[in-house]
Amino acid sequence: MKRCHQILALAAACMTLFGANLAWAEQPSQKPNIILLFVDDVGYGDLGCYGSNRKTPEIDRLARDGFRSTDCLVAANVCGPSRAALMTGRYPMRCGHPISRHNTPKYEQYGIAPDELTIAELLKSAGYYNKMVGKWHLGFHVEGSHPLDAGFDEYLGLHSNYSDTVADADTLYRNREVEEAHVDFEKVTKLYTDEVVEFIKGDRREPFFIYFSHHIAHSPILPSKPFKNPADKGRAAAYGAFIAELDHSVGRVRAAVEESGIAENTLIVLMSDNGPARDGSAEPLTGGKYVTMEGGHRVPGIFRWPGKIPAVQVSDALITSMDLLPLFCHVAGVAPPSDRTIDGKNIIDLLTGETDQSPHEWFYYYNGLNLQAVRKGKWKLHLPRTKADQPYWAKKGDSVRKPYLSLNQPLLFNLESDISETQNVVSQHPEVVTELMKQADRIRAEIGDVHIQGSDQRPHGLINPNEKG
Repeated sequence: MKRCHQILALAAACMTLFGANLAWAEQPSQKPNIILLFVDDVGYGDLGCYGSNRKTPEIDRLARDGFRSTDCLVAANVCGPSRAALMTGRYPMRCGHPISRHNTPKYEQYGIAPDELTIAELLKSAGYYNKMVGKWHLGFHVEGSHPLDAGFDEYLGLHSNYSDTVADADTLYRNREVEEAHVDFEKVTKLYTDEVVEFIKGDRREPFFIYFSHHIAHSPILPSKPFKNPADKGRAAAYGAFIAELDHSVGRVRAAVEESGIAENTLIVLMSDNGPARDGSAEPLTGGKYVTMEGGHRVPGIFRWPGKIPAVQVSDALITSMDLLPLFCHVAGVAPPSDRTIDGKNIIDLLTGETDQSPHEWFYYYNGLNLQAVRKGKWKLHLPRTKADQPYWAKKGDSVRKPYLSLNQPLLFNLESDISETQNVVSQHPEVVTELMKQADRIRAEIGDVHIQGSDQRPHGLINPNEKG
C-alpha cells in the first residue's frame, strides 16, 4: 500500500507521456535489454583501458567492443548523491539528496524522495522488468525509498556500505526480507554475479533492466580467495586482486549475455560512482573521492551494444551519469518526464557516431551543498570557498589528495591542455572567468549553495548537513 496513490499518479503520467510522444524516440522493433554495471570508488586510472598497469581484460574487451568515454563525469564525488543523480537524471541539489547518508539516527528519514521519478519507474512504464542487485545507499529503510518503491521488481543486496561492526550493514536482503544475516563479505561478489547470470539466462518475454551495483572497490578491500595470491602482501596487492575480481564478474555477465543469444539486443553500460579512495588511482587526474578536482568526478564510462554502437570508439566529448536516464528512455521508447528539469541529455547520437560533440554546454561540480566549480567546454573555474563550506567527508584527511579545501581566489584550468589541473590561467583569460562566474551565480539561484536556497532545489531535510553527526 506504500506510496500507492503516488505510484498510480506517476504511472498515469508516464503512460500519458508515452501516448503523446510516440514520435519522441526512434522506436526499435524490439526494445533492448539494459544492463548497468555501476562500480564503487573505481578510479579513472584503475582499469587497463584507461592506462593502468593492472590487467582488466574483460573490461578492456567491453571497451573495445563499443564506446569508451575519456570525459565521463558524475554529479557527486561520494556514493549516495552520485546514485541519486544517476537514478533521477538530476543534480543531487535538485533531487534533494546532496549528502551521503549513514546508518545513524540523523539519517533515519533521509532517502531518495518518493516522488522523484527513477530510471526503473520510467522503464517499468515501457514494459520493462527491473532487477537490482547490490548496493542501494538511498534510504533502504526509509518509507518510500526502498528499491521496490523506486520501480524495481526484485532486489538482492547489502543496502549500503559493508561493515561487520555497524548494525544491519552486513545483512543480505532479498526484496524486503533478510536473506542472510552477517554475510561474509568475501563471498558477496560471486553471490551477486551468480544472481545476475542466472537471471540473464532465464526465460523472459519482456525486456529487462538490470542495475548491478557492485561494492568493489569500496572499503573494506577484501577480495575473495580465488583472486588472492598468498605471496602478495599489503593493501596495494589486495586492491589489485579486488579489481581482478570485478573484471572477472564483468566477464561472466558479458558471457551470459552472449550465450543467451541476446547480445545484439542488449545495451551494457559500465560506470563508476565517483573517483578512487585511498587505494585506487585517478591518474593522470588530480584528487580523488571527496573533492571536486577531476579525479573526484571524472570516471570510467563504457557502452557496448553490438550492431548499434560501433566498436573501438574513444570519445573526449563530455558526458555525465545523469545522461543515462534520457538515454535509456530513448532506447525504451518512452519520453522522460516533462514536469521537472532533467539535467541529463540523450547521448544516443554520440554513442552511435552520428556526432562527436557533447550535448552539454555547462557542468557544475558540487561538494555536498557547496558549488565549487563550473565548466564550459575545456574551461573549468574553481570558485572561492572556505573549509566551513565543505561537507564532512572533505574536511579531514590527506591534504595531498584533497587540494583547495579553502580557496580565496578563483582558479581557471584549460582541461584540454592541462587535464591534471596544475596550471592556473585565470589572469590570461579574464573574459572566461567573468562568464563562468556569472553562470555560477545563475545556477546558485536555481539549485542552491551552502547558504542559498535555490528556486528549483528540493529541500534535503537534514539539520547541520555539513557535519556527519
